[in-house]
Amino acid sequence: MSQDRDAKMKALLETVSRLEKTYGKGAVMRLGDAKVADVSDAIPTGSLGLDIALGINGFPRGRVVEIFGPESSGKTTLAIHAIAECQKQGGLAAFIDAEHAFDRSYAEALGVDTDNLFIAQPDNGEQALEITENLIRSGAIDIIVIDSVAALVPRAEIEGEMGDSKMGLQARLMSQAMRKLTGTIGRTGACCIFINQLREKIGVVFGNPETTTGGNALKFYASMRLDIRRSGAALKDKEGNVIGNHVKVKVVKNKMAPPFRVAEFDIMYGEGISKAGEIVDLGVDYDIIQKSGAWYSYGGVKIAQGREAAKQFLRDNPEVALEMEAKIKAAILGTAEPKQTEQENLAKEAEKKGATNGQK
Repeated sequence: MSQDRDAKMKALLETVSRLEKTYGKGAVMRLGDAKVADVSDAIPTGSLGLDIALGINGFPRGRVVEIFGPESSGKTTLAIHAIAECQKQGGLAAFIDAEHAFDRSYAEALGVDTDNLFIAQPDNGEQALEITENLIRSGAIDIIVIDSVAALVPRAEIEGEMGDSKMGLQARLMSQAMRKLTGTIGRTGACCIFINQLREKIGVVFGNPETTTGGNALKFYASMRLDIRRSGAALKDKEGNVIGNHVKVKVVKNKMAPPFRVAEFDIMYGEGISKAGEIVDLGVDYDIIQKSGAWYSYGGVKIAQGREAAKQFLRDNPEVALEMEAKIKAAILGTAEPKQTEQENLAKEAEKKGATNGQK
């Protein structure tokens, strides 16, 4: 049996050697020897709750991700946050601005190093996807965002007259692009994020009439699909001015972890995803922050009355926010809790002394 296996292995290795001569090094490889893009090396989304919902702590490298939702729901904000997180890790980022609506000052407010961000504002869909392919093929780009699929207008449509019927042009363009891009994305380990818009199918009586633009190819090729929508009432300050929105993200497709998980967070105008709000919500969920009525307590000490006041407390005390964030991550991962604070140690010592006095 072992001799038979050795003969098979020898024949297989000879075949692999011939294939490599024909198609190049790495055409066929044993997975144990291959330097394949590590899918566990994810790019954080900028939202702690969403990182948890995605199951791998962020967006996967070497894969396609689609973010879709209604207008002003936070699609571009989420993508810009991912770019900022990638740059913090030392990565290079590119932004294909097909909508011609990129706001540099807003991106800087979200933490993007705009001086080192590569941006393209193409004239048509073919040009946008050619630029995307070449940037990815260079092997230097860690994350690339295409904003948006709906704005990838085929050249034939631009050159035609208003009112001309161009059925299926964009769907064919996207189908061809996905066939060409997916392999290159996988080999180079780049994270490719497509932002998409929603449309409604005509004549749908039963079921959801909503659909995304650009045909069905992207739905199949994407390893993750995120549905982001505003949830609940707008966030207001004391004067009644709207200062942000509460959004809900549903992971409708996930090839890396279980799908259909949900994350909720605040997106504040001019600030982006509210980290303080997430720490408050997740802290309560994991019993790191205690909530009694409207009061929030931490380590046995009341810190604020009301959610907005608790968020402000964390903004004013960044060291406490970092401590809470570390505890939340430890609770999620099931690892040991970080070292206790001096306040907690004093509280425990007081309890021990009280117990000792009671015994006497």
